[in-house]
Amino acid sequence: MITKERLDPDKIVDTALAIADDEGPAAISFRKLAAQHDVTPMALYRHFKDKDDLLAALGDRLLADIVLPEPTDEPWDRQLHALLTAFVTALRAHPRLADLTLTRILVAEPGLALAERALELLVEGGFSVDDAAEVGRQSICSLIALVTTDPIVREFGDPVAREASLRRKRASLGALSPERYPLITASAGSLICSPSQEQYYAVGIDLVVGGIRGVLA
Repeated sequence: MITKERLDPDKIVDTALAIADDEGPAAISFRKLAAQHDVTPMALYRHFKDKDDLLAALGDRLLADIVLPEPTDEPWDRQLHALLTAFVTALRAHPRLADLTLTRILVAEPGLALAERALELLVEGGFSVDDAAEVGRQSICSLIALVTTDPIVREFGDPVAREASLRRKRASLGALSPERYPLITASAGSLICSPSQEQYYAVGIDLVVGGIRGVLA
């Protein structure tokens, strides 16, 4: 257990992060956190005014994990791809909390740095400042959704239960009439879950960047 003398906001966030990764953010409570730190719940209120304040701190932690790539001489869209990949990489470490970053991007310093760099690249690519803001906002929302809807993450944590669930879903599609739904039945496995998590994210980011280029065109 951690004693009162060692209690600090970072340690509280660490514990809340571990709980949320295992059970989801709904499982976080001041009572549970206090028990793990061997303090009273009131001790936590010295650092966080309520659960929403704590969840905001969790969102900030995810944003702080973004490793922004340095500017290069590559075309703007390739640099944007690298930037968005860095964002997604940080979120993938804590997929159940990815949506907590949405309201913190324009508040926390790491989020502001991400937003400013994205806008710079979009303006460099040819967007007006206002259009860059709209494109950037929707792109970030799409990438957050990409992480939160990861079909592998959304399945059961237990590998055996997850595979059983996926088999049932594949069998359900596979039982459809191949005469009426030839492509659905042929691709049942891939429709239910991407063959590779890396491919899932690579295609998702490519679609976002490709869409941005298409809007510009």
